[in-house]
Amino acid sequence: MNAIEDLIKTVAALREPDTGCPWDIEQDHQSIAECLVDECCELLQTIDRLDMDHMQEELGDVLLQVVMHTQMAQEVGHFDFESVCHVVNEKLIRRHPHVFGKDRLNSSQAALVQWDEIKSAERKRGPAQSGIFKDLPKQLPALMFAKDVYKQIQKMGLSAEAIIDQTAIDAVSDTFDEITLGKQLFEIAAACRAKGIDPESALRCYTQKLVDSLEEA
Repeated sequence: MNAIEDLIKTVAALREPDTGCPWDIEQDHQSIAECLVDECCELLQTIDRLDMDHMQEELGDVLLQVVMHTQMAQEVGHFDFESVCHVVNEKLIRRHPHVFGKDRLNSSQAALVQWDEIKSAERKRGPAQSGIFKDLPKQLPALMFAKDVYKQIQKMGLSAEAIIDQTAIDAVSDTFDEITLGKQLFEIAAACRAKGIDPESALRCYTQKLVDSLEEA
C-alpha cells in the first residue's frame, strides 16, 4: 500500500461510525470548509518564506482536507478520491493539446490563451449561467476578488470609465513597487482598525457594487 492509500485508509477510519473519532464523524463539507481556508493560508506563508521543510507539512495538511471531503462524498455515493484525480487529470490533458496532441505552442502566453479558450468552450457545454462575472468565485478573499474583477474588465474590454478612474490607477501604479505597495496596504488595514471598519468587508462590498453596475449596464 502506498502513502496515498495509507492516508485514504486513515481518514476512512477516522470517519468510521462505530470506531472512529467523534469529532471527525460529526463533520460535514460545510463545517470543515474554514479548515481548508486556514490550511491554504498556512501553506502560503511557507511559500512566501520558501520554507521547504514546513511547506511539505502544510501541503500534507491541504491534501488532508481534500481526502476528508472526498471521503465524505464517497460515504453518500457521490465520488471518491480516484474519481477526483481522474477528473483533474483528464482536464489537464484536454487543456494541453500542445503537450498531449500534435499541436505545439512556443510561448506561455499562447498556452494561457488556449487554456482560456478551451475552458470557455467547456463552460458553454455545461449548465447555463448568466452574467459577465459568472465565472468568478465570490468566496475569494476580497483583494483577490477585486483583482480578478479588474482582470475580467480588461480581458473583455468592458466600458467602465464611469465607475473606474483608469487615469488614477495608471498614475498610482507608476509609483509602486512591492515594498511600497505592501506598506500602503498595511497602513490602510491599520487605519481601518482605528476607524472600526472591516477592510475585507469594505473592499468586497465596493467590488460587488462595481460588478452589479457593470452587469446592469
